[in-house]
Amino acid sequence: MGPLEGVRVVELAGLGPAPFACMMLAELGADVLRIERPGGGLAMGPPELELVNRGRRSVALDLKNPAAIDVVRRLVAQADVLVEGFRPGVAERLGVGPDDCHALNPRLVYGRMTGWGQDGPLAQSAGHDIDYLALSGALHLIGRAGGPPQVPANLLGDFAGGSLYLVVGVLAALHNAQRTGEGQVVDAAIVDGSAHLTTMLLGALAGGSWKQERGTNLLDTGAPFYDVYETADGKHVAVGAIEPQFYAELISKLGIEAPDRYDPANWPELHKVLAETFRQRPQDEWTELFDGSDACVSPVLPLAGDHPHLEARGTFVDKDGVRQAAPAPRFSRTPTTLDRPPAKAGQHTREALADWGITDIDGLIETGAAVQN
Repeated sequence: MGPLEGVRVVELAGLGPAPFACMMLAELGADVLRIERPGGGLAMGPPELELVNRGRRSVALDLKNPAAIDVVRRLVAQADVLVEGFRPGVAERLGVGPDDCHALNPRLVYGRMTGWGQDGPLAQSAGHDIDYLALSGALHLIGRAGGPPQVPANLLGDFAGGSLYLVVGVLAALHNAQRTGEGQVVDAAIVDGSAHLTTMLLGALAGGSWKQERGTNLLDTGAPFYDVYETADGKHVAVGAIEPQFYAELISKLGIEAPDRYDPANWPELHKVLAETFRQRPQDEWTELFDGSDACVSPVLPLAGDHPHLEARGTFVDKDGVRQAAPAPRFSRTPTTLDRPPAKAGQHTREALADWGITDIDGLIETGAAVQN
């Protein structure tokens, strides 16, 4: 199932971006074996609701036990990919760093997920999504004129600048390993990925079409035709009518007279006109009015909200009693599926280790090196 069918991945469990990357690899068809500490790690809820852990089996190993490290090394010898999200140097101290693993398996792609990267002055420092965005400049971009930067949850750093770059790196290195027989290390740092995401705007800044002042530009709520407006019922609609023909349709459907949008001096007045207009009707009426049009007006929905387009595409699915996002992207010949719910730490220790050819499972469990939950 999926384009990565036959690829075997060992995941040394961590938090946030590394698990999300491994979730994606599993949904793409890879056999991902999640190695967790007995009892699991930090979580935002019960195991069955840790959706980033879906799609793979869980083995509980005590990595402080040499016998458990030996199991990891035996798994690595068979794997195509290893993913870890420790601070730099931790995997090396455990005996499963890149040199250790490549001595066992030269073809191995060794994926490393950190916030600051494997080197640099901050490499050993703690941090979170918001910190990486702050240094990369991405956080500075988000917010209204005269206001502070706004925090985009942990979507932009952890998952866009982190997980997705790790997945791209792993897939590229895997392709190279299949051609050359040589694996390599993928150093995916959230601060790097977040900075890379700003590439288009860096070009605009250099060319003078983007200003450092937040909330004064085309795509950061500076332009009134690219903003969010409150509706009569306290909800919101998003307006993205950038192109002239889309903007003309917006104004026509609203039935209003508007000042010339091409003169930024008119933007405050235009913003006021649009805000007053959208406050006159509830969100569902605006949604009906603009449905199917090119005015680029959409309702701002809550998490896992309902919409006919999302329903038609199956963007969200109800799986094991939980509404969740379906795998993305989609493939015409090797479709992806949600085949495994999130597992408790060690739920598949016996089954998964046996499938990977580990035969001394009873002894590992008796000594505490492995745990079956």
